Amino acid sequence: MSTTTAPTRPAHTPGVSAGAGIVTFPRVVASEWVKFRTLRSSWLTLLGAVLAPILIAIPIGYNTGKNWGGLAPEDQAPSGVLQGYFLAQLLIGVLGVLFVSGEYSTGMIRSTLAAVPKRVPVLVAKAIVFGALSAVALTAASVLAFLVGNVYLHADGHGYSLTDATVPRVVVGTGIYLALVGLLGGALGWIVRSTPGGISALVAIVIVIPTVFEILPGTWAKDVGQVLPSSAGGSFVSSVHAAHTLPPWTGLGVMALWVVGSLGVAAVLLKRRDG
Repeated sequence: MSTTTAPTRPAHTPGVSAGAGIVTFPRVVASEWVKFRTLRSSWLTLLGAVLAPILIAIPIGYNTGKNWGGLAPEDQAPSGVLQGYFLAQLLIGVLGVLFVSGEYSTGMIRSTLAAVPKRVPVLVAKAIVFGALSAVALTAASVLAFLVGNVYLHADGHGYSLTDATVPRVVVGTGIYLALVGLLGGALGWIVRSTPGGISALVAIVIVIPTVFEILPGTWAKDVGQVLPSSAGGSFVSSVHAAHTLPPWTGLGVMALWVVGSLGVAAVLLKRRDG
């Protein structure tokens, strides 16, 4: 005599619909957005990056207006009041590193990669969230910095408007450039997997190495230096085309290639080391 067993059905959980646990790319993007917006330190660092160019534009605009006749052409150019981006690039770059390396330092990366076994969607989702947020915030900051700085310039009979030649490219381009630096920082965070290491690498790539190539003798050093990330991106955010700098749109393209290449290396390492 045999005993038959009726097939069992999965227990139904009230309030949970079929497919609710499936990992989809929009859900990965949403989870990365939750990670960013729930950290107070992320917003404070982003606020610093937004305020830096605006606050620095005030003394630059004032001094430029008062000393207009004795200034170099690059200081009189529309991009002159946006020099605060030098500080902003460090802040947004560090935030990019922290957005990635923070998960390694807290151990959260294990939960993240367990939930998304394919790995690369996590990297892409972080890049989308961080890139979009930083591009919007820092482009708005660049516009405000330009307007604030030019209040002082107009008071002394100088200044520019947002519709003048090269101004739209310079103002919007500054926001885009800063967002790219942030993404570069994020890529370094994936590659190094360490906050101190990622920040050190960012400072070296954005500031130290370009400065070294700038002071080295010979045109070869200048030719190499102009294709480094910050030098190439800097040519896009300047109204003045200086010697040994790339044309603006070529500079933007080279900067974008550095970011895409860095993210590509990070994706390969993520799959090989954390797979």
